[in-house]
Amino acid sequence: MTHGTHNALDDPRNEDVLVYINGELLHRNDAKISVFDSGYLVGDGVWEGLRLHKGVLVFLQDHLDRLFQGAKAIGMDLKMSREEITETIHKTLNANSMTDDVHVRLMFTRGIKKTPSQDPRLTVSGPNLVIIAEYKKADPESKNKGIKLFTSTVRRGSPDYLDPRLNCHSKIHEVQALIQALEAGADEALMLDIHGFVSTCNATNFFMVKDGQVWTSTGQYCMNGITRKKILEICESSNIPSLQKNFSLFDVYGADEAFVTGSFGGLTPVTEIDGRVISDTIPGNLTGKLQSLYQKAIEDEVN
Repeated sequence: MTHGTHNALDDPRNEDVLVYINGELLHRNDAKISVFDSGYLVGDGVWEGLRLHKGVLVFLQDHLDRLFQGAKAIGMDLKMSREEITETIHKTLNANSMTDDVHVRLMFTRGIKKTPSQDPRLTVSGPNLVIIAEYKKADPESKNKGIKLFTSTVRRGSPDYLDPRLNCHSKIHEVQALIQALEAGADEALMLDIHGFVSTCNATNFFMVKDGQVWTSTGQYCMNGITRKKILEICESSNIPSLQKNFSLFDVYGADEAFVTGSFGGLTPVTEIDGRVISDTIPGNLTGKLQSLYQKAIEDEVN
């Protein structure tokens, strides 16, 4: 079985989920979109991954902020308001009788093309919206066992050609990085920025702990992570020293603890990087404390 931050426990209910496509709710086996879709043809679109916890879409407004910022950055009019999108997500959840331990994938593409082409002027429809809601509870093995990282030679891009903060459909560089890591026997990839500093992982944000301080990258070359943002806010409110700074693998190999963050897995401990053991304790003391504080932030959001 695959091991990583997106491991989920099997749930047979997912075999019959209804998928939302442009106003229709279709059984997953019948959920299809045109081969002329902009996302399929050229990766032209933006998306969000949200968690449903006790009936509440956790940190929804942060996700919508990122969604609309991304759409504006690529010049795409979503043709829906925040309220309409929220209502549509809940329509999908209600159709599936979902209330807890659900992951929602919300995907907008520019629309249907007249012919295969990058040119947005050849788009002949409005945006396509697909919402996939599945019962997904994180496999506790990942947090209990931790994950191993391998530093990929694939770098996070420069913001002048594809800003790494843009949560777009084009993910091939991250896929390439992950493939390198898997071939090296690791679970996920650690990625450097164009200057050789530690940036992020292929699907999560990277943090390390040194002498009681929490370090993460400057944010210029990493994913605009919602969980990353929440951890930094938690550190500030809890008087835990945190730094957004440039640091190298030299610093990482000497870390006391390390962990990665993401909306699905929360905080996942990192045990080994490039064959070097970071910590024998899973989770490390500060990582464990932040796991608890992050879970409290989720509960506060629900209540």
